[in-house]
Amino acid sequence: MKKVGIIGASGMAGSAIYKLAEKNPNIDVVGIVRHEKKAREVLGKDADLIVGDIFDMPDSMLEHFDVIIDAFNTTPENAEEHTKLAKKLMTLAQRDNIRVIFILGAGSLHTGEDNHLVVDDIKKMPGSERWANTPIQQLHELEYIHQVDEEDKNEDADWLGISPSMDFVDGPATDYITGKDELLYNDKGESKLNSGTMAKFLIKEILDPVHHRERITIANE
Repeated sequence: MKKVGIIGASGMAGSAIYKLAEKNPNIDVVGIVRHEKKAREVLGKDADLIVGDIFDMPDSMLEHFDVIIDAFNTTPENAEEHTKLAKKLMTLAQRDNIRVIFILGAGSLHTGEDNHLVVDDIKKMPGSERWANTPIQQLHELEYIHQVDEEDKNEDADWLGISPSMDFVDGPATDYITGKDELLYNDKGESKLNSGTMAKFLIKEILDPVHHRERITIANE
């Protein structure tokens, strides 16, 4: 049985993953959350939780997991914490043989004939100055993970980064398509990913790992 911890389990992505994992007899899932009341409202009163600030938690509270999923979310003003958390989790991955799966943003993907970053388009959106720091910092997070990976000559850290499509929304599971570093569009011209689709993909990846030490992207088919 896989022991799985989900950081940010009461959020949109984290809760979808938790609820699907909870139904699987081969997964023992624990939600790692800041606010217990909200988490129990979202996940159920009997949800298995670790409650507290992830940055204050000693490594001993996390080192027993086989897989940790980083579905952490915070305000745009504090978005630098994405990289701060990545530093903590990559250390665990290297030292304790824990597989870490990072849920990233679409901003670090490439698009267009000139292969520019999606975050460059985001910066041009009206009103994006209020929230663009989140995809900007998630790009820095991925850059940090790649840096650690390149320096990890022994290849000790088993990590996976997953970028959703441009529109990442709450919704049921669908079939999906996968890619590497390019923003995906389905046959309808949509770049969209439902939270249920993300969860469906992740549960399969937890139980039957295919992707290692790379960033991928997925979209609703």
